[in-house]
Amino acid sequence: MTGGLPGLAGSDHVGFTVPDINEATRFFVDVIGCEVVFEIGPFVADDDWMAVHLGVHPRAIIKTLRMLKCKNGPAFELFEYDLKGAAQTPPANSDVGAAHLGFVVQDIDVAVAYLKEHGVDVQGAPTHMTEGPSAGLRWVYFRAPWGMQLELVSYPDGMAVTRANPSALWSPAES
Repeated sequence: MTGGLPGLAGSDHVGFTVPDINEATRFFVDVIGCEVVFEIGPFVADDDWMAVHLGVHPRAIIKTLRMLKCKNGPAFELFEYDLKGAAQTPPANSDVGAAHLGFVVQDIDVAVAYLKEHGVDVQGAPTHMTEGPSAGLRWVYFRAPWGMQLELVSYPDGMAVTRANPSALWSPAES
C-alpha cells in the first residue's frame, strides 16, 4: 500500500456542466451569494484534443468556463458546452457520476426559508442526524433552476466525529 498521491495538499475545486452559464451564474451569485472569480473561453479544437484531454466528443465546444467562489471553501467551475445531442437532464443521485455541492449554513431553518422565498425547490424538511458519526448534522437537498442537486448542511455544535477528533473533517465554518 502506498501513502497516496505524492504531494497531495487537498481539494482545490469541483466542476459542473450547466445548460445556461448565465442562468447558473445569476443563481449562484444572486441567490446563493457566491462571486465570479474569472471567466475564460471559448475552447474549440479541430483535432482530438477535447476527447483526449476532457473525455468529451472531439467537436464539443466549451462556450464558457466560469470560476466561482462561495465565501470560505473550494472554488467551483461552471462549464457551458455546445454539442448537439448532449444530455440536458442532470443525473439522479442514484446514477453513476452524479454529484452535488453542499453549502454550510449557520441556521438551516433560516436558509431553507430564504430558498423557498426565492422560489427554489427544497426537497423535504431538514433531516437531523441523531446517531453515529454524523450526529449533530442537519441537512436538506434542494435543486438549482436547471435541476442540479445541491445541499445545505448545518452543524453548529459539530458532529460526533469532529467532537471526538476535531481534525477528522475540514469545515469552511471553522477556517
